[in-house]
Amino acid sequence: MRGKTPVIAMVAAGVLGLAAGGWPVLTAAAQPGDSGPSMRTQLASVLGDHQWATPKPGSWTMPQPSPDGLPPVIDHIETQDRVVFLTIDDGYTYDSEFVNLVRKEKVPILTFLTSTYIKGQGQYFWAMRNAGSPMENHTVTHPNMATLGAEAQKKEICDSSDAIQKQYGRRPQIFRPPFGSFNKTTKQVAKECGIKSILLWSAEFYNGTTGPKVGFNGFARGDGGKGFKPGDIILMHYRKGLAQEFQMILGWIRQAGFKPAAVQNYLPESLGGNAPAKAAHT
Repeated sequence: MRGKTPVIAMVAAGVLGLAAGGWPVLTAAAQPGDSGPSMRTQLASVLGDHQWATPKPGSWTMPQPSPDGLPPVIDHIETQDRVVFLTIDDGYTYDSEFVNLVRKEKVPILTFLTSTYIKGQGQYFWAMRNAGSPMENHTVTHPNMATLGAEAQKKEICDSSDAIQKQYGRRPQIFRPPFGSFNKTTKQVAKECGIKSILLWSAEFYNGTTGPKVGFNGFARGDGGKGFKPGDIILMHYRKGLAQEFQMILGWIRQAGFKPAAVQNYLPESLGGNAPAKAAHT
């Protein structure tokens, strides 16, 4: 729901006094006469990092650096596993029910945050971060990057990374250009801003809107096929009603015999992921 700060974020911010640019420090101590778990214990689950399952050695082919030294463009993962990767863009609508759902279902998500929205609901994305979703770069104002000159593109990417790092304590290493539009200049300036890879998508769930030839809340593959394929990177957006729509796509994924996985665990560290460089390939 627009403008409503989630309870998780309010508790974390109010009790701990969240400081931008780093993890909050738990200092609450039990007071005389207190009963039940201490505040430290109560907040442990809110503030703890999530460790998502890593792929089995030999079950996937690790994406490789680009020969030109620029961030490579990735739109799917070559894998034998029946996994898909859920990514959510923008951030202009806030739904506290969605944060609670993600935490309850323990679903890995990658957020591509348009950093201008930090000003309105920075705490909302603290809650998403603490539910296990890293904040990656989706520019400051969501322009069509291929229409901009080098300096304007660099400002969009670098300023967004600066803002996200200041607010959430980690500098983005993966970039998603708005509308999937980019050129060689985009890749060059992205590298200068610390970006290691550009992540597109192989399918889109048009949650909360109507997609071409698939209708409202429709699902479409970029290759024109049907259903899910192993290694799909699925695009969604932070829109009104996201919690219910997320339950919808989770149902589809599970009914098809797939499960969501953390795409960062399938990317090498050199491309902004978590996979060790020596991890086995297929």
